Amino acid sequence: MKLINKIKGNPVLKVFSLNSLSVGIRLAGGIIISKIIAQFLGPAGLALIGNLRNVLSITDSVSTLGFQNGIVKYVAEHQKEETKLKEILSTVFFVLLGVVAVLSIGVFFGAGYFSEVFFKDAAYKWIFKMIAFAMPWYAGNIFLISILNGLGNYKKVIKVNISGNVFGVLLSAVLIIYHQLNGALIAVALSPALLFIFSFIMLRGEISLSTFIRKPFFKVTILKNLFYYSLMTLVTVVTGSLVTLYIRNLIIDLYGEIQGGYWEAVNRFSSYYLMFISTLLTVYFLPKLSTAITNKETKTVFYSYYKTVMPLFGIGLFLVFVFKYVIITTLLSDEFLPVGPLFKWQLAGDFLKACSIILGYEFFAKKMTKAFIATEIFSFVTLYLSATYFIKQYGAEGAVMAHAFTYALYLGLLLVVFRKKIFA
Repeated sequence: MKLINKIKGNPVLKVFSLNSLSVGIRLAGGIIISKIIAQFLGPAGLALIGNLRNVLSITDSVSTLGFQNGIVKYVAEHQKEETKLKEILSTVFFVLLGVVAVLSIGVFFGAGYFSEVFFKDAAYKWIFKMIAFAMPWYAGNIFLISILNGLGNYKKVIKVNISGNVFGVLLSAVLIIYHQLNGALIAVALSPALLFIFSFIMLRGEISLSTFIRKPFFKVTILKNLFYYSLMTLVTVVTGSLVTLYIRNLIIDLYGEIQGGYWEAVNRFSSYYLMFISTLLTVYFLPKLSTAITNKETKTVFYSYYKTVMPLFGIGLFLVFVFKYVIITTLLSDEFLPVGPLFKWQLAGDFLKACSIILGYEFFAKKMTKAFIATEIFSFVTLYLSATYFIKQYGAEGAVMAHAFTYALYLGLLLVVFRKKIFA
C-alpha cells in the first residue's frame, strides 16, 4: 500500500506510468497492423508502406519547420505571460500557415514527380495529392500537441496519443482488409491528420487559441530562438528519412521489393523495443542531464543508465535473438522467415545505438547545436556509404551490417566527444 501511495505521489513515476501505457498501446497497435499487412500485402507491400512513412516523417518536420521542441520550451517558459505567449503563438502560427500553404501547393502539383522519386512509379501520384490536402492538419496537430506539452499537461498529450493510436489501428485494419495496398496507403496518409481532431478537443479546455492568433503577428527574435531547435530536428528527421529511403530503394532496385520488405520488417521490430528506451530517456534521463551542472553529476547520470537500463535491454535483445523465428511467425507470417539472418546484425546495431543515445541526449540537454549536427551528419554519411557498399555485396543483410557498423563508429565518436564527462 505504501508503495502504491509512493507511486501516486511521485509526479515523474505518474507521467512515466501513463506514458508507458501509451507506448504499450502503440506497440500493440503496431504489432496488429504489421500482422495484417503481412497477411494481406506481404513483404512487397510492407516495403512500399515503409517508403510512405518516411515521406510523412519528412512532411511533418518540414511543414512545421522542426519547431516542435522550441514551441514546447518557450510555451513552458512563458505560459503565464499572456503578451509574450501571444507573440510566440501568433508568430509560429502565421509562419507555419504560409509554409504549409506553399508546401501543399507544391506537393499537389508535383505529385507525379514525387511518386516517381519515392515509389519509382507515377501510379501513386494520387496518394501525394491526398497528402497535399492533409498536410495542414498534420502541421496543425503537431502545433497543438507542442502547446499542450509546453503547458505541462502530459495527461492530455498521452490521451491524444492513445486515442489516435486506437483510432489509427481500427482505420488501418478496415482499409487494408477491404482495399488492400491502396487502403494501407490511405490509412498511413490520413491517420496523422485525424489526430488534429483529438488534439484540438484537448487544447480547448487549456487556452483560447483564437485569443493568441486573432491578428497576424511576427517577431524575428522568436524565430531566431526557434531556429536552433528547428535545425537539430530537421537535420535528424529529414536527413535520416532520406537515407532510409535511399537504402530501401537501393535494396528494391538491386534485389526486388520482397527483399526491401524483409529489411523493413526487421526495422519495424527494432522500432518497437527501442520505443521503451526513447520513452525512458525523454521522461527520466533528459531532465536529469539538463539539471546536471558539473562533469561529475553528468557522469553519474550516464553510469546510472549503463548500470540499470543497458543490462536489462541486453537481456531483452538476447531473448529476441533466441526466439526470433517464433516472433517472426507469430507477429508476421511464414513468408517473412528469411528475415531471421538479419537479426544478428540489427540487434548488435541496436545495442550500440542504445549505448550511444544517452550520450546523444547530452547535446539536447546542454544545447550543443553545432556538435549535435556535426555528429549526426557523420553518422548519416557513414550509414549511406557503408550501406551502399554492404548492400551491393550482401543484399538486404548488408543494410543491417551497415547499421551495426555505423553505430559502432558513432558510439566511438561520442565517447571521444564526452570523454571528460564519462571518465571524470
